[in-house]
Amino acid sequence: MTSPWLGPAPLLLASTSATRRLLLESADLPVETESPGVDERAVEAAFAGLSPVDLAEALARAKAEAVANRHPGRVVIGADQVLALDDTVFHKPATLAAAREHLARLAGRTHALHSAVTLVRDGRTDVFVETARMTMRPLEAEGIEAYLACAGEARVRASVGGYQLEGPGIHLFARVEGDHSTVLGLPLMPLLARLRAAGLLRF
Repeated sequence: MTSPWLGPAPLLLASTSATRRLLLESADLPVETESPGVDERAVEAAFAGLSPVDLAEALARAKAEAVANRHPGRVVIGADQVLALDDTVFHKPATLAAAREHLARLAGRTHALHSAVTLVRDGRTDVFVETARMTMRPLEAEGIEAYLACAGEARVRASVGGYQLEGPGIHLFARVEGDHSTVLGLPLMPLLARLRAAGLLRF
């Protein structure tokens, strides 16, 4: 079977995210992954005052450029996602108590998931952001506790906002506006359009 990929080497994903890798592999793209080794909170501190969208861009750029600097000539993708309720940025909850608090704040409201991607090739950098809008159902304390018990601590703490839409987190939502791959943290169609424009795809 012929791959749509025309690059001389596989795409290099500056992330160890299994979800992002699977999204690329689902499009029949050959992928290698490498941890960027970027301290996200340090980047956030260095760019204090940025809007959530600009922060997502800064994080994605930092990751892509860190890996690209180690692998000249490779096509590198860096991605990051920022969850914002109005102008408040949420991080992965460190504890179940923090997850409980996050969910209580998000319940009954619409928040934004800003998914930024940086594509680095031959010293050129292209950054773009796609946004999904997530409306969570109103939740009583009992409902939050039931969700936490179903999802389990490991999944809750691994996810910004305390939920994974591809898991039991889907039960929390009344409406999702945006492409599914954007929600998962790697807007696939805009990325494919850029790879196609760069002559890296067969069609």
